[in-house]
Amino acid sequence: MTDVTLPKTPQPVRSYRWIGIAAGIVLVGAMIFDTTIVRIGSDKDVQVQKFSPEGFGTEQFPLIKQSVETRAVDAVELSRAIVADKKAAAEKYGVATSAGPVVPVKFTGVVGERKANYNVVAVEGLPPELTVRVQTGPALNGTDLRDATGQIEFGQFKNQIEYQDAGSAINNEVKKVVLAGVDPAGLTGKTVTVIGVFKLVNPKSWIVTPVRLDVK
Repeated sequence: MTDVTLPKTPQPVRSYRWIGIAAGIVLVGAMIFDTTIVRIGSDKDVQVQKFSPEGFGTEQFPLIKQSVETRAVDAVELSRAIVADKKAAAEKYGVATSAGPVVPVKFTGVVGERKANYNVVAVEGLPPELTVRVQTGPALNGTDLRDATGQIEFGQFKNQIEYQDAGSAINNEVKKVVLAGVDPAGLTGKTVTVIGVFKLVNPKSWIVTPVRLDVK
């Protein structure tokens, strides 16, 4: 009697298994191809984390403006408080900084002479020895607006350069939002209403950076 060997039945399960493995390899390869590896400290990492002064200024200026307008003290009232007790007035109305308190103020007055980047404003009721200057550009100096709320601190930034750039960016927003339609050279003799801040160092000289300037 002759033995007959029957052909083995194909094993479909193994075929499916290899098809699944192949599909997985293709999928992983596609994911790797589409993934960008960014090393910490590399150029791409720096680009992702790079500080944008312009974006910071655009975001922060409306918040600063609202805070200053809400807290602004009438110039005559503020002047009397400073004469009575400078330290107490600074603590009551200002925000402390390492270079002196930043104080929000509001007033209406007549514009006098223009010198450099400032316009002198005569405010009725203020002592004659007190000179009020308003920064009207084209250059705006200082970081009074950056420091005006006490909410923007050095620790929020990578280094001193970014911290300084933040102040400059906020000043640039003043140029765009507050001073864009103002002709500083043509203000002499006109009445203006100003809301802004100044650093209380010399009580006889206020240099005000405006968040609002209305010409009548």
